[in-house]
Amino acid sequence: MNITPAWLFRSDDGELLDPVLFRLLANLRESGKLTRAAEAAGVSYRHAWNLLNRGEAFFGMALVEMRKGHGTRLSPLGEKLLWSEQRVKARLGPQIDSMASELNNQLQQLLAGAHPVLRLHATHGYAVALLPGSCSELDLRYCHPEEALNAMERGECDLASFHLPTCPRLARRVMQVYRRQLGRQKLRVIRFVTRRQGLILRAADRDRIGGLNDLTRPGVRFINRDEHSGTRILFNLLLEEKGIEEAQIQGAEREEFTHTAVAAYVASGMADVGFGLEAAAAQFGLDFEPLSTEHYLLVCPEDRLRQQNVQDLLAFMGSKGFLAQLESLTGYAADRCGEVETFEALLAGDRG
Repeated sequence: MNITPAWLFRSDDGELLDPVLFRLLANLRESGKLTRAAEAAGVSYRHAWNLLNRGEAFFGMALVEMRKGHGTRLSPLGEKLLWSEQRVKARLGPQIDSMASELNNQLQQLLAGAHPVLRLHATHGYAVALLPGSCSELDLRYCHPEEALNAMERGECDLASFHLPTCPRLARRVMQVYRRQLGRQKLRVIRFVTRRQGLILRAADRDRIGGLNDLTRPGVRFINRDEHSGTRILFNLLLEEKGIEEAQIQGAEREEFTHTAVAAYVASGMADVGFGLEAAAAQFGLDFEPLSTEHYLLVCPEDRLRQQNVQDLLAFMGSKGFLAQLESLTGYAADRCGEVETFEALLAGDRG
């Protein structure tokens, strides 16, 4: 079962605008041809025109602009609607995915009887989203690292995600931030992937934004991650090393809750630059300036490693099919995927 958000517009007299209009606008923006956009959206050319005309009547403004000899492009209103819809999906996606996972497992237990469910609480990311393919009994919930570690200590999940910079100096700083959660449990590390984090920006802004110092330049608008995210902690540590205060950055008080939402915010033109994953930049055709590489890990209480469902997950993570899926993710690399070790061994390996 999948849950997909739909943004509905209804007029005062009850007229409902067909949500397929957004698929049509997205395809039209990509191709510039209404015939191709209609085909990709699964509607006829005539129906596509009807949708655009209804949209124009609904809003009182055109959604597209016809350019003789140059195809069709979105009007400013069409662009705004499309990016707004994509930002809604990017912002709500993790919560919706978590709810779908919870409902799926509840239904399966009712239909098939009680069975062990492997519960993973993790920060949102592109690689971890592939793990439910390991089995139908993986309950994946998205939350920030502190929430995940606390939930594991309370016995509410079997596994939690944790990301740690590959730079030993930064890794020690991050470990200090979570020392209470990590110190209260006897944990083991499950290696997973490395991923690149950095500045997400449009190609047109490459000439004025090339590093963290440029974020303080007048007129550069920034979009931040939420204050509890591991990415925000990493970003603040990088700023600290450069001697930069968040207050020096225009827009640092604005927050989004996923990497995808940050990239959508930049792509829509509402900000010039954000900080997040290279994979998110690639999703929206944006430029990327790498600033840090980090381990994205799973952690597990040592006594739960013997559970059969945990062993099954480890075997899946090391399988050729899953490793091939990881290779398709921009900015990600398999990192001895599925191997178990201690935090001490992980940090010692990075120093070596």
